[in-house]
Amino acid sequence: MIVGRVGRRETGATLTDILTAESLVKRFGDLTAVDGVSLSVSEGETFGLLGPNGAGKTTTISMICGLLESDEGTVVVAGDRISTGSTRGRSAIGLVPQDLAIYPDLTGAENLQFFGHLYGMTGIALESRVNELLEVIGLAERKDDQTKEYSGGMKRRLNIGIGLLHKPQLLVLDEPTVGVDPQSRNAILESVESLSREGMAVIYTTHYMEEAERLCDRVAIIDEGKLQAEGTRRELVSMVGEKDRIAISGTGNLAAAAEAVSRIEGVTDASASDQRLDVLATNASSILPQLLTCVTESGGSISGVDVVEPNLEAVFLHLTGKALRD
Repeated sequence: MIVGRVGRRETGATLTDILTAESLVKRFGDLTAVDGVSLSVSEGETFGLLGPNGAGKTTTISMICGLLESDEGTVVVAGDRISTGSTRGRSAIGLVPQDLAIYPDLTGAENLQFFGHLYGMTGIALESRVNELLEVIGLAERKDDQTKEYSGGMKRRLNIGIGLLHKPQLLVLDEPTVGVDPQSRNAILESVESLSREGMAVIYTTHYMEEAERLCDRVAIIDEGKLQAEGTRRELVSMVGEKDRIAISGTGNLAAAAEAVSRIEGVTDASASDQRLDVLATNASSILPQLLTCVTESGGSISGVDVVEPNLEAVFLHLTGKALRD
C-alpha cells in the first residue's frame, strides 16, 4: 500500500511558524532569479522545496539564511528579521549546504568541535553536544578518524551534524543525500524524520521525488523563479485531477460488488475482473472502510487490498513540463 505523509496542517493542530518569507525578489542584472516567493514553515514541519535546475531554489534558500540580500520582500525566523547583516535571527538557522563544509585533515570529532567554537560553544557543554551528535549521525565509532577517510555518506552525515550543533529552530537541508550509498541515504532520511518529530522546522530540497513523498508535510514547486504551487501532497495532486486507485483481490460475486461500490460517494469508477475489483476514488483513505464493508455485503470475499495514491511526479511534470532531475 502506497500512501502519502499526512501534513501537520491537515491535522488541525495549532502550529507556530518558525519561518515566514514574504514576496521575496532577487534580480541579477536583467535576470529575475526569484520573483515574489512567499512561504512559511512551522515547528515540527518538513517543508519540501522542489524545482528543476536553475529554478531559483538556491537563491531562495540563500535569502532565507541571510547569505544573500533580497531586492524586495522580508524573511523572519523565530521572530527576528533576517538580512545579511543580522546575527540574532541567523543563529536560529542551521544550514546544511549541498557542498560539503568539513575539513578533511580533521577527525569527525575535531570538525564538530571546530564549528562549535565558531558558534560560541565551549567546555563541557560543547564536548557533551559533540558526543551526542556523533551518536545521532552514527559516527561515534569513527569519531577519531580523519574525515578524508570517510565515505561520501559519512561526510554527508557529518555535514548534517555540523548544522545541528547549536540546536537551531530551523534546519535547511540542500540536497543532503546527493552521491551517497542507499544505507547512508536511509540513515539521513530517518534522522530528518526524527528531527521533525522532535519539533524542528525543516526546509528540504531534493532531486529525488521519493524523498519528498516520504518526508515532507507540505511541498512548494518553484520554476522560473516563481512558486507554481504549494500545499500538502493531497492538495497538490488534486490540482491535476488524479484519482486514487484501489485494487481488491478476492472471490465471490465481484460484479455485484462493483455495482454496489460504484454508488459510494467519492467513487468515480468500479469494475470487476477475474478475482479482482478495481476502483477509482477521490480520497481512498476516507472511504476504504465503507468500501470493504460494501464488497462483503454484496457477496464478495476479500483476500487483499492495495491502495495507490497519485504521486508528486505527475504534479511536477504538469506544472513545469520537466522531470525533477532535469
